Amino acid sequence: MEAVFFVMAIMGCGDASTACTEVRVDPVRYSTVQQCQAALPAALARNNDLSFPVISGTCRSNAPQWAKSSPKVATRG
Repeated sequence: MEAVFFVMAIMGCGDASTACTEVRVDPVRYSTVQQCQAALPAALARNNDLSFPVISGTCRSNAPQWAKSSPKVATRG
């Protein structure tokens, strides 16, 4: 089983933080989401060379993502 870690995705966004696109993934791996979030300001400062009005970042896990389903309600017709 692969170890779970967190990576930081650097996003380039339009005005008002709309239409964001992932443009980079920071090469550093973090053990917790809190460590990743604490490093976010410095990572954004290092990635200020991107040609977008707004640069943002998000931390995400490398763990498999499972789709959530809602219970279906049966109806009688």
